[in-house]
Amino acid sequence: MLVKLSSSALQQTHWHEYAVRFVLGGLATVATGLIASHFGVAIGGLFLALPAIFCASATLIESHERRTKEKAGLSGRRRGQQAAALDAAGASLGSIGLAAFAATFYVVVSASIIGAFGAAILAWALVSVSAWWVRRKLRITSGRAQAERGARSARGWSFLP
Repeated sequence: MLVKLSSSALQQTHWHEYAVRFVLGGLATVATGLIASHFGVAIGGLFLALPAIFCASATLIESHERRTKEKAGLSGRRRGQQAAALDAAGASLGSIGLAAFAATFYVVVSASIIGAFGAAILAWALVSVSAWWVRRKLRITSGRAQAERGARSARGWSFLP
């Protein structure tokens, strides 16, 4: 599987969906600012780690996929949920990369600000791509293991649950 950029999603999105993303992202940012002003920047920073737009994008992805399937005459509820779940998995992998970015920046910033950004971006990229690769390999491996267990079970000699 190759990772590639596609602009087709921009053509499928309606203007009001961009407005929803903008408003919800802005509200999340304002809420984070209020939390930071009341409890301090350390607590407010924890809320900045949550992508402000994730909630809106997950619901919009689900509705896009559901509508696409419904146009084809199928129930798209399950497909929409799967697409949103895949987006959530990607966000969690990105969060691991974000943690690597923050840790690297924290360690290197005392030596050089520019160097800290460069090293942190490199750490983010390496950790995020590695996490994606490991998830992909585990998913393929677990799929094969399940298929093998099913085949053994069909032959009547499975010792695995």
